[in-house]
Amino acid sequence: MDHRSSEGAQLDARIGAYLEDSGLAARRPRVVPLTGDASDRRYFRVLLGEGESIVLAMHGGPIEFENLPFTNVAGLLDRLEVPAPAILGHSDSLGIIALQDLGDVTLQAHLGAGSVTEHSALYREAVALIAQLQERGAGFSAEEFVSYRLAFDVEKLTWELDFFVRHFLEAYRGVVLSAAEREALAGEWSALAGELAAEPRVLCHRDYHSRNLMLHGGRLYMIDFQDARLGPDTYDLVSLLRDSYVDVTAGELDHLVAYFVTLTGTRDAQEFRRRFDLMAVQRNLKALGTFGYQGTTRGNPVYIQYIPRTLHYVRANLDKYPRFARLRTVLAAHVDELR
Repeated sequence: MDHRSSEGAQLDARIGAYLEDSGLAARRPRVVPLTGDASDRRYFRVLLGEGESIVLAMHGGPIEFENLPFTNVAGLLDRLEVPAPAILGHSDSLGIIALQDLGDVTLQAHLGAGSVTEHSALYREAVALIAQLQERGAGFSAEEFVSYRLAFDVEKLTWELDFFVRHFLEAYRGVVLSAAEREALAGEWSALAGELAAEPRVLCHRDYHSRNLMLHGGRLYMIDFQDARLGPDTYDLVSLLRDSYVDVTAGELDHLVAYFVTLTGTRDAQEFRRRFDLMAVQRNLKALGTFGYQGTTRGNPVYIQYIPRTLHYVRANLDKYPRFARLRTVLAAHVDELR
């Protein structure tokens, strides 16, 4: 039996069962598969007629809805009145969550669909949403929400940098590091992770980029927020403005960083930019690790096209700060784009 045909039949059966159980089958809906993300979840749009639709998020198997991080963080965002898709229903046994359909226009997709003025306005809105999340998140903290129990601490930040070594340098590029190079990288990771982890922590989306912001009804909505946690105030802004999926010009970057500084009342703009760039080094190296992992471990080559832009970001910041001279020397010995 063809594995893919069998898997497709199982998905169809689960969707059919959910539609029957929820009473939606009577409306003779049409089901359309959607492009997924880097997770194991699958997504389907259910067209109910008369312009009405919902999205089904399909997990690999049964779920415990009440215990899912996604459910917990969705509740937090609702309390904070931050725009995110509404949860419309679920089935634990079928591993399905029904969500508000936000359409197909991501911030990334809008780049080619709207005017420069419209796109610039959306980026300002995206920056303002970060400031809003941080401000409201600081004024509301409760142990019932998992995001306040997780943080970008030294261990997490270092693990992500080691992930870059394993999955980008070694697995994807085939690099063999010497003992001295490994020791040098460990020292660089310790210094970088230690400084970032010591910064005051705010509520972070954790994956706030152009593919995780949907334009719906004239406003932006956050998706893929289940990993929200505490972290540096630069983290989400770096994810948005040092985004591997789109080009942000130097002028746009300066303008939007300055806009965020104004919104948050940050006093030392120059120091904020320094911290922003340090966060970008860590975040972009982690992204390279993810792209390498997707290509070599998951057999998914889609993300390889975003490696050159991400390496460009890394090189720009390694060049900008003398503190990264040793790190650049070690990496440039094996990665031509960083020379």
